[in-house]
Amino acid sequence: MSKTVGDFFVERLYEWGVRTIFGYPGDGINGVLGALDRFGKIQFIQVRHEEMAAFMAAAHAKFTGEPGVCLSTGGPGAAHMVTGLYDAKMDHMPVLAITGQAPTTARGAHYQQELNLPRLFEDVADYVYEASQPSQVRHLLDRAMRTTRGRNGVSVLVLPGDLQDKPYEDPPRKHGNVFSGVGYTKPRVVPYEADLVRAADVLNAGSKVAILVGAGALGATDEVIAVAERLKAGAAKALLGKAALPDHLPWVTGSIGLLGTKASWEMMSDCDTLLMIGTGFPYSEFLPKEGKARAVQIDIDPTMLSVRFPAEVNLHGDSAETLRMLLPMLKDKTDTSWREKVEKEVRDSYKLLEDRALAPANPINPQRVCHELSPLLSRDAIVTSDSGSCANWYARDLKVQRGQMYSLSGGLASMGAAVPYAIAAKFAHPDRPVIALVGDGAMQMNNMAELITVSKYWKRWKDPRWIVCVFNNEDLNQVTWEQRVMEGNPKFEATQKIPDVPYHRFGELIGLKGIFCNDPDKVGEAWREALAADRPVVLEFKTDPEVPPLPSHITLDQARHFMTTIVKGDPSEGSMLAGVARQVLSSILPGDKS
Repeated sequence: MSKTVGDFFVERLYEWGVRTIFGYPGDGINGVLGALDRFGKIQFIQVRHEEMAAFMAAAHAKFTGEPGVCLSTGGPGAAHMVTGLYDAKMDHMPVLAITGQAPTTARGAHYQQELNLPRLFEDVADYVYEASQPSQVRHLLDRAMRTTRGRNGVSVLVLPGDLQDKPYEDPPRKHGNVFSGVGYTKPRVVPYEADLVRAADVLNAGSKVAILVGAGALGATDEVIAVAERLKAGAAKALLGKAALPDHLPWVTGSIGLLGTKASWEMMSDCDTLLMIGTGFPYSEFLPKEGKARAVQIDIDPTMLSVRFPAEVNLHGDSAETLRMLLPMLKDKTDTSWREKVEKEVRDSYKLLEDRALAPANPINPQRVCHELSPLLSRDAIVTSDSGSCANWYARDLKVQRGQMYSLSGGLASMGAAVPYAIAAKFAHPDRPVIALVGDGAMQMNNMAELITVSKYWKRWKDPRWIVCVFNNEDLNQVTWEQRVMEGNPKFEATQKIPDVPYHRFGELIGLKGIFCNDPDKVGEAWREALAADRPVVLEFKTDPEVPPLPSHITLDQARHFMTTIVKGDPSEGSMLAGVARQVLSSILPGDKS
């Protein structure tokens, strides 16, 4: 039997280092699926929905540093992948998407499931192309993989169904053909020495230096620590950079922004110099006021330089390499007064967070769920979070230890990513415990179905510890509070209230362990039981929707909008006001009173 285009395609993927594909079958991609079966060296993970396959591919890239690969049929399957691919694009992750297509003989005839896929994907993809000839597939795949790796972006290859089953042909050596090859190694990208000197001059001149790290600093922990110690700086972390610095360091202020800490807000408000490392943190209002601080920025992507704050020196380069070259040029500051101030703010912030987490609620304070989990996490734990109010507690109440990994949908901030992220993390690191934090809205949206994927595959994992923690508050909580505080409107129950679902029982029905907790004094016990289980766990906490996800700094406009909400009358006004009072006054009220 001659080698088909599908056979060649799969073998070429393997040559490029692909070992795992997340996807869902369909007749438009059957030629590749048959080749995968015949080849037998690439594992195919069957998901419940193509969007989840794309999320898993993005997460695979985040947790391994290697391109993630997802696959679907054409038409609806391909269209389903778009959201997950935008997640990869927004977070600069290398992902290859493979889709089927209507047969070449029917193209242009408004055939069933025939969509203009190159046009559909042209915004999300750095490279997208539909194959039409067997000899073309070689250079399309090589260029797609090289583009994905080199640009940390998305590539999409569209393969018509009949083309996949045709005999493969190498391109003939004649005019109009090209010959491509496998392989790509990222270069060492560093700024010129003159620019490093300019950056050092700015940083050396500052007396109150603040550092902000993002995902681009995840591989530069030692270098960031060395620079911070020399400059006697404090450091805040954008959400995707949560694991870049361990939180035991007394000068690490934690997260920044709407989900950030008071210490981060105070540091950014008072600093005279800002060093941004590998971050595209979006909310400029949480950075220093323009003109108040000089700034230096480092990023591997030149298009991300000076897009949030006007940097005096923009350094295009790899974070770790650039910091290593910059360090000898930095003076060791002897005045420690700024560092001491930052450390005091950090201590005060952690005390405030603890008081808020332990404040009474009805029945469980959602902050307590993460507060109790944090000291139980091992140094090899991986934690994912969904978007929504659970991301607040993930950002503030989990203290990072060195070696742990954390991620979520950052730039896109999409609901529904936590469980597919956690599944991809477990396939990438089957010997490490993985925990997903999910709101009940995202569970109902699409994450419950992916528990079936966990049920199908978990016995392959070396370590069975895989936990999805569900915050069940019967509310689309983040948006409810945004309605109140950002718009000045009461909670709109028609859009916000969602059904009460027994998530832990659903887990039990499909062979997982289910744990339910509605007692605040048993939160730690529930976590310990889940972490000791011999199989994946659906851990459901009944949490209070009226615990506000308070920002690090409440603006006058936010206060006015909240007062407008009270004047208009909120359907949960009594419990809402009690919840706010407990949180705002948590540091001065007795622990057992509201």
